Amino acid sequence: MRARRPRRGFTLVELLVAIAVMALLAVLSWRGLDGMTRAQAQTRQRADELLSLQAALAQWSADLDALVQTPQLSAIDWDGRVLRITRRSTAPDAEGPLVVAWSRRSIGGQGQWLRWQSPPLRSRDDLQQAWSLAALWAQNPGDEEKKREVVIAPLQDWQIFFFRGNAWTNPLSSEGAAPGATAPPAITAVPDGLRLVLTLPEGQALSGRLMRDWVRPTVGGGKS
Repeated sequence: MRARRPRRGFTLVELLVAIAVMALLAVLSWRGLDGMTRAQAQTRQRADELLSLQAALAQWSADLDALVQTPQLSAIDWDGRVLRITRRSTAPDAEGPLVVAWSRRSIGGQGQWLRWQSPPLRSRDDLQQAWSLAALWAQNPGDEEKKREVVIAPLQDWQIFFFRGNAWTNPLSSEGAAPGATAPPAITAVPDGLRLVLTLPEGQALSGRLMRDWVRPTVGGGKS
């Protein structure tokens, strides 16, 4: 009979090599999965940023479409820092108009686009107070004023132009003042159109300059 050859096992070196190869494969697999997870998270973040900006621009247009002129205040006013708007409320049980404000403020070292809204206003005094609070909120807001603000999106800079006299002009010029309106609060004529120019910072889903034109619904024929 032939002698049975002894069964040979793995040497220590072979085991170490096998373990090293398995560890390397595990690391490569983990890196691949981690990269996929990061890519999915970044894609989701970019999509959220785009949706947030789209919702903000839709709200911007809705605020302008709902402009309402009152005898006491302008329907719209821009002082270089904050755009204030007197608008109708869309709530079914609303008891009065709203004051809405849009501004830019540095939060945590980064510029942010913000929106502020008052509750429905029932009286002339409430309207005047909300108009003043909107200006205060844009300049030096306290905790109470910040409760009614919404942070929209990172914003490096922004500009606003009014379409009046068949041309785009600086809203701070005297061309938009209503005749005889010399005492504060000044009554500014509602422009035929408004141009919003946003400068979005790098690193966002959208960056660079973004321009949005609005035309007053009662104006016949589009202007852009």
